Amino acid sequence: MKILFLANRVPYPPYRGDKLKIFNLAKRLCKRHELHLLTFAETKEDLTYKTELEKIFTEVHLVYLPKWKSVLNCTASLWSPMPLQLLYFRSATLANQLTEMLAKNKYDAVHVQHLRMSPYLAGHKDIPRILDLPDAFSLYWERRKHVKRSLPVTLFENMEQARVLKYEAVLKEYNMALVCSTEDLAYLEQQHHANNLRLLPNGVDMTTFSPRDHDYAQNKTLLFTGNMDYAPNVDAVIHFANSILPEIRKTHPGVNFVIAGQRPVASVLELANDHIEVTGFVKDLAGMYNAASVVVAPLRFGAGTQNKVLEAMAMGVPVVCSNIGFAGLGIQSGEGAIMQTDPLAFANSVSQLLSSEQERRSVGNAGAEVIRNRFDWDKIALNLEAYLTEVASTRK
Repeated sequence: MKILFLANRVPYPPYRGDKLKIFNLAKRLCKRHELHLLTFAETKEDLTYKTELEKIFTEVHLVYLPKWKSVLNCTASLWSPMPLQLLYFRSATLANQLTEMLAKNKYDAVHVQHLRMSPYLAGHKDIPRILDLPDAFSLYWERRKHVKRSLPVTLFENMEQARVLKYEAVLKEYNMALVCSTEDLAYLEQQHHANNLRLLPNGVDMTTFSPRDHDYAQNKTLLFTGNMDYAPNVDAVIHFANSILPEIRKTHPGVNFVIAGQRPVASVLELANDHIEVTGFVKDLAGMYNAASVVVAPLRFGAGTQNKVLEAMAMGVPVVCSNIGFAGLGIQSGEGAIMQTDPLAFANSVSQLLSSEQERRSVGNAGAEVIRNRFDWDKIALNLEAYLTEVASTRK
């Protein structure tokens, strides 16, 4: 098949989030199909990755959209009913490039990444299209309401949540819409009465993240990973440092908390002290996981599934996480990840793991087995291939 990927960000380097997913799926699909890519470059550095992307995609088009222009898009249309999340990615240049590519190529199917890119192909019912939602975006904004915020932030986020929920119905305009967890799928089906939703889980690259003779005797290091300018991650580490870690240190005073992730904001950097380390960008995340005793993911809002949880489980490292994303994993608490929502219960679960090498090993091994069987990118790419084949068959 000839497949066009329309992505909201350059899928390279494949370190986190949106970039990681598209890169891993395309890396596998390109062995059997001709792939084309149209996406935004937010920085001049993004433009330098075209050569790397051309190892996977036959044709690569990068449209430069600097952040200042995206912010201008939003402020110029502040009173539009369109969510700011979509206005941020509005570009006449990309729309024109897309029109040119569609006229030049007869694509068997188009993969549209994220609700943010959905306006570009919502009306093209002559082309088989899949809208791939990394999560239920309206659920993400709904959950933000339960975290204490200032009045101006509350008013803005409530407005944005209402806009996103209303616009999200665009998923029904596509041949198929994908989400990464059963929890998000059920939520979107209920909200929008959609019958075209399917499941495409997030995955793990098992060549990078797999058990490495993990030292289960080591019980001094707690780890959190993720982009540290992403609001749910920022809130999670501050919440953990202030409300959970002190309880853990009552029984394990020698434990250290490592926050590993690129672009840490000031409020995260300020957490650093003699037992909290903020690393910034880490190239070898697998090495960080392998050095950890327990990975923690105390997110209080968000949606979808958490890569940090999947990657740690793949490496056989026990995880304690909140309910955010847990239901979508389809596992029982203890099968690689222990789910807790109350801060004290969360602290107690971490402490119990730190106190027992046998329990760390048992939970960690169970997680590695789950990932091998259900979350390997090789298997997930086959699922996407089947979905693309299905929608391609609808072309008249």
